[in-house]
Amino acid sequence: MPAPARPGRGLRPRPHHHPPPQGRPRPGDHASGLDRDGLHDHLLQVRALHERDLAEGFGSVYLPHALARKYPHADREWKWQYVFPAASRGTDPRSGIVRRHHLHESVIRKAVYAAARKAAIPKKVSCHTFRHSFATHLLMAGHDIRTIQELLGHKDVKTTMVYTHIIGKAGGRGVTSPADTLGTHA
Repeated sequence: MPAPARPGRGLRPRPHHHPPPQGRPRPGDHASGLDRDGLHDHLLQVRALHERDLAEGFGSVYLPHALARKYPHADREWKWQYVFPAASRGTDPRSGIVRRHHLHESVIRKAVYAAARKAAIPKKVSCHTFRHSFATHLLMAGHDIRTIQELLGHKDVKTTMVYTHIIGKAGGRGVTSPADTLGTHA
């Protein structure tokens, strides 16, 4: 599943590591409605959509030229399909091939804005807010700044240091004391 290049972010790949589970719910767990079961159900629907596209003579995705040459039939394989495909097919401007692209970023942005309004969140909320929340929660959970730097794909740790403002608010050095968790495990 190729990830689209993010405008203004360059073309360097971002690492996709996830911190190990802490054994207790983290802020935001299951809040999106797309928990593991929801994601599984979503992927089943996407796979059915892909199979319909294949049956109708479509079902390919754009692959970078070198990959398309190396794996000439990979563009129709399930593993290369987008997790969040567009609702309709369109003509690829590069090749003229009719195919389904990924969901347009404006659809996600509008959904985030609508959810923020519905939740009556008085502050400005954008898709980028999730990136900041992710970094802040990692720091509050006690992950070191270098790990957060790697997860966010920052070249310079100074860029990541902006999140350290929460350390004073989190108590101590932003790390939960083991004594705070005594008696919470069954």
